[in-house]
Amino acid sequence: MPAKSKAQQKAAGAALSAKRGETPRTKLKGASKGMVESMTEKELEEFASTKTKNKPEHVRH
Repeated sequence: MPAKSKAQQKAAGAALSAKRGETPRTKLKGASKGMVESMTEKELEEFASTKTKNKPEHVRH
């Protein structure tokens, strides 16, 4: 499942970094805190690798 916005992609990248142990989990903010706990590494990779061209910065639900 691809990311729907640039912000979502950035949060997934931060969560993926923390899940791999490259970044301390205490440095996470906002959505990335929840993502690291609720998503698998593979799901986070899919979100983080989404192309950003033509994606909005934020999406409202």
